[in-house]
Amino acid sequence: MSETSNPLLADWTAPYALPPFQTVKAAHFPQAFDVAMRAHLKELDEIASNPAPPNFENTAVAFDGCGRLLNRISLMFDNLTASETSPELQEIERDLAPLQAAHRNAIFLNAALFSRFQDLHAQLDSLALSGEGRRLVERIHRDFVRAGANLSGPARALYATHAETLASLCTQFGQNVLFDESAFVLPLDGPDDLLGLPASMIDVAVEAARARGLPAGSRVVTLSPSIAEPFLTFSARRDLRERLWRARVSRGAHDGAHDNRPVAARIIALRQQMATLLGYATYADFQVSDRMAGTPDAARALLERTWAPALHKAEEDRRALTEMAKQLGEPTPIAAWDWMYLAEKVRQANFDLDDAEVKAYFSLEKMIDAAFDCASRLFGIQFTERTDVPLYHSDARLWEVADREGKLIGIFIGDYFARQTKRSGAWMSVFRSQSGLNGGTLPIVINNNNFAKSSPSLLSFDDVTTLFHEFGHGLHGLLSNARYERLAGTNVPGDFVEFPSQIFENWAQDEQVLLRHATHWQTGAPIPAALLTRLTAARRFDQAFGTIQYVAPALIDMALHALPEGESIDIAAFERAQCRRLGVPDDIGLRHHLSHFQHLFAGDGYAAGYYVYMWADVLAADGFAAFTEAKDPFDRAVAARLHRDVYSSGGTIDPAAAYRAYRGRDPDVAPMLRQRGLLV
Repeated sequence: MSETSNPLLADWTAPYALPPFQTVKAAHFPQAFDVAMRAHLKELDEIASNPAPPNFENTAVAFDGCGRLLNRISLMFDNLTASETSPELQEIERDLAPLQAAHRNAIFLNAALFSRFQDLHAQLDSLALSGEGRRLVERIHRDFVRAGANLSGPARALYATHAETLASLCTQFGQNVLFDESAFVLPLDGPDDLLGLPASMIDVAVEAARARGLPAGSRVVTLSPSIAEPFLTFSARRDLRERLWRARVSRGAHDGAHDNRPVAARIIALRQQMATLLGYATYADFQVSDRMAGTPDAARALLERTWAPALHKAEEDRRALTEMAKQLGEPTPIAAWDWMYLAEKVRQANFDLDDAEVKAYFSLEKMIDAAFDCASRLFGIQFTERTDVPLYHSDARLWEVADREGKLIGIFIGDYFARQTKRSGAWMSVFRSQSGLNGGTLPIVINNNNFAKSSPSLLSFDDVTTLFHEFGHGLHGLLSNARYERLAGTNVPGDFVEFPSQIFENWAQDEQVLLRHATHWQTGAPIPAALLTRLTAARRFDQAFGTIQYVAPALIDMALHALPEGESIDIAAFERAQCRRLGVPDDIGLRHHLSHFQHLFAGDGYAAGYYVYMWADVLAADGFAAFTEAKDPFDRAVAARLHRDVYSSGGTIDPAAAYRAYRGRDPDVAPMLRQRGLLV
């Protein structure tokens, strides 16, 4: 095809310059990437060969502003392969992975280009730059160094080769997980298969079967957390719970073409070698050096502070669950596929909570409204849905986002339901980042969730928290006010990027918000005060389970990436040994096993970094305490600081300085421990 007939290379004329979803086919991407990569390299060569001495404008600003064609194509492709993939897109994704890594090498291993940044970085103190300008030079220079720009000779070539191989392996890992998740269904054929399931769960199972093209009347459970976890919570069929639990645990751990165990082992080996080439003792040292924690020891120390209290509290909870199992005639000692089921029985008994009663007040539509309303009351922004703009899937929805004066500041896309063509989990991404250069760019932010689709879509309280969490990330992108794209939105260290998302979860749990928005999906009646009181009282129940399920994988992640170079690794054996060392209870287990741990192996963003959720939890709990101290969850002065110092600042200032500007001091860990019920 000619370049002129490729819609990816033409002007994007859809509203808001959205990607041309309706005209693009998978076959358009290889040519578009080839053209865009060559154009980007030409722009970079012009910067590198500029005869004028390097200065801020002709080097740092020019670098930040180039590659826009490649960037918009890459973002569209990445979002499609995550949210609405196909065999054709997956094949292209595999082919592109090493090419994209080679392109990154061509940028950051460009000696002439790096030389200009070296000169610019050496002049920083004499350049009279703004704080943001200085930060831009520092971050780009650090990007080059961390990508191997200081290497030479064979080490430089080896690093480049490893980077390309690693990109292919990470793509393979993610696709293997999606294969296992898409292939599994647990049929619910007989009436006994439905024992214990609430009506809403049965409706979800019917919809899941319909979405997979199964005969009318079929009911299935999939591995999507929004379906699997409610089944593990409510199903009275212990044998089916065990079958589903084992399927979840074994994702990516089946012999054959989709086995992730050797893939993960190769990824670890390559990361070890690359860290050594860059002068770091371990890959964990390399990764954490560019985060708030600074060292693996600091990250481990925070995780370990919660470990012993969580184990102690779990023992107390286990006694209650074991007693409940005896009352129900269930086997003891309890197993991992029993914990959620028995915990729900204890919760119902102790707090008089019924899932069907609770979910009736948490429809997806009302909770979307609640999140928007909280953002409006905190930050003065308004959301207006547009139903006339074509997107990539019928489930995706679009809202215009305007400020107090009615000025359009961003576009928000919500894609809320699970499907076979979408990876599991929940995440935020962008189709276009905010930037202040050349008149500025309008951010296009997307939230993906994997809620179970039904009519109506009723959420668990955990689902509501997830919705608010991802929307917090979305606000981080929408409210960004950086001049340079490298510093915009979520371009911050990993243990700070989760702070804006996790602090926003607090409004999902605020009584004022719930009384206003948690209304019955049929009658419109507000949630009864007595039910809300019971729901609030139950919030800390079973926190040890969630803490152990999170902290154990985070500690295993850090131990795995702290291995020295050259130590061969059997992923499954390493995980078992670490579980024994930590004393992970068999009846609780891990939320993520290494064979499907996409945070670690489908990319490097959270490698040696799964701890960041707890690090950000400290910031979020202490940060929300500022509203508690003001005795108003929407206090204007506190909200203004949160807007200015956190949601809008992006990476324009150091994250520790940003937190101190917001809170007036460094964070205190006590509120986080108190929230988890672990502070004695």
